[in-house]
Amino acid sequence: MYFTGIIIAIVTFLTIGIWHPIVIKTEYHWGTRPWVLYLLIGVSCCVMALFIENIYLSSFLGVFGASALWGIGELFAQKKRVEKGWFPMNPKREHEYGSNTLRH
Repeated sequence: MYFTGIIIAIVTFLTIGIWHPIVIKTEYHWGTRPWVLYLLIGVSCCVMALFIENIYLSSFLGVFGASALWGIGELFAQKKRVEKGWFPMNPKREHEYGSNTLRH
């Protein structure tokens, strides 16, 4: 039996699962400003994946990089979710949200 596909699927699932709370915590503490960091991480990981022969490490870096790039859009979507009142707002950054933001 060959477990390569299953292992890559599990790593992909876990990587995406890890990025979800990272995006939420990032937006809560620093807003959308770290999107540039997400871009650098994403591009770096994807480029490194092109040059690594090991299928597992290359796959992980590709998935991690793609998740970081996807996280850029999710940071901005998370801000909108906070403005709608779906997630808690950081009171220290209240001034960064629109005036029609629902307050908790």
